[in-house]
Amino acid sequence: MSTHTHYDVAIIGAGMSGLAAGIRLAHFGKRVCIFERHNAPGGLNGFYSIAGRKYDVGLHAVTNYVRPGVKGTPLTKLLRQLRIDRDEFALCEQKQSRVTFGPRGAAGSVSLRFTNDFAVFENEVAQNFPSQIDGFRALVAAVRAHNEVSLDAKPVSAREIVRRHIADPLLEDMLFCPVMYYGSAQEHDMEWSQFVIMFKALFFEGFARPFDGVRVIIRVLLEKYRAAGGERRMKCGVKKIIPRENRAAALVLDNGEEITATHILSSIGAVETEALIKCGTRNAECGMENTQALGQPLASDNSEIRIPHGGHVASLGIAFAVPPGRLSYVETITVLNRQPADFGWGDDTIIFFNDSPRFNYERPEHAQVDTRSGVICFPNNFAYPGDQQLPEGLFRCTCLANYDLWKNLSDSPGEYRAAKQRWFDDIAASAKRFLPPLAQPAALEAATVATDMFTPLTITKFTGHAAGAIYGSPVKNRQGRTALDNVYLCGTDQGFLGIIGAMLSGISMANYHVLQK
Repeated sequence: MSTHTHYDVAIIGAGMSGLAAGIRLAHFGKRVCIFERHNAPGGLNGFYSIAGRKYDVGLHAVTNYVRPGVKGTPLTKLLRQLRIDRDEFALCEQKQSRVTFGPRGAAGSVSLRFTNDFAVFENEVAQNFPSQIDGFRALVAAVRAHNEVSLDAKPVSAREIVRRHIADPLLEDMLFCPVMYYGSAQEHDMEWSQFVIMFKALFFEGFARPFDGVRVIIRVLLEKYRAAGGERRMKCGVKKIIPRENRAAALVLDNGEEITATHILSSIGAVETEALIKCGTRNAECGMENTQALGQPLASDNSEIRIPHGGHVASLGIAFAVPPGRLSYVETITVLNRQPADFGWGDDTIIFFNDSPRFNYERPEHAQVDTRSGVICFPNNFAYPGDQQLPEGLFRCTCLANYDLWKNLSDSPGEYRAAKQRWFDDIAASAKRFLPPLAQPAALEAATVATDMFTPLTITKFTGHAAGAIYGSPVKNRQGRTALDNVYLCGTDQGFLGIIGAMLSGISMANYHVLQK
């Protein structure tokens, strides 16, 4: 039997942007409820457990890190708006990271090292590209001068602007590689404001991580939301949005319950939100399709994973106002009984790599995974207080993937498992080319105590993002408006990027569309 409840604001999705928006609104006395289809918060930046081990999802590092006392930055704005003491996040700085083009020891291999001190990166560019340093400094000045948070900024090609200052294609690609991997939903190019957001987040500011990973940040957000009086309903997704006279008249939940709200903030993506509205318009059944168990991950405990046949968006057969995202990823996680430093891998926190003459940031069309480029992350290699060490070594590798080619295996558990094993090995082999060589090649396998891997299908299952597109649509909606006057976007498709950016998106849209009215 349906019930009927009214809120000042209903928030769809308990990811970073939804939680931040909820805290901000609850602080100002709004009756807020967050509706989340899954049983855990965090969305694209959550965590899960297998055999007692906790694995972070999404979080390699918190970007936009600045040290105490630095004011006027995204991190300090976020902490002030959500009334969080910076010590509550317990952020620990990276050691160093690098962008490496060309396998280690290969002719023409170039690395640009960077830390949370921008001068290090500038010096690396000067040493490796002396003829480009003046242009690089001019580009940096243009980045500093741009107002990337303007909600009215017109889209401009980042490649076009970068090429006004950088003449060397190699340096151009080395600048784009990390900012694209950490935030671009667009192939080949980026919108200039998006490039500026990520350039500042990675190079002007930097990387950090709580010792216990993303769950520290989630725990703080949940505590703030609860203390402010916000409501949260888990395992309770939104099935459709019922429109009437250009407004959302009601939300229909997965259990058939009907909810009304003066304002609705959706953090699930532009295409996914539009699908809910179109479902409501047609009064159609548009929930996620039934899932089918497809065997085991590569973890040692043989836990089951569950993959959907396809999300509701793909099955609607309708056109959308914004294009769905094409870019998805796979990630492998190797758990070791030794620290990465024991293998000679203790210097770098994050490595962005590419082995080709040009960097091809695009969906692989003829293979399930493109191992030519990717990201290596060692969560052990942050500067934890008191020389603390994570109890186990972690070796994470991320590469671009093709959702459709993985989806073709959804009805064949054996082929799906075999594909995961094959690509797990290929990704590890590709990544190791950019690391110091092992004295004993079999040492890594001997030290491995557990593995896991997610694919684009896993992303769709646990986040609801169509086609496993983590960064959503390539077209961003800076003002967060939708076809309905009281439904607004926050998060990925509103246009702010990274964990800090996602939370600022939730705050910004709450301020702009609700608290200022």
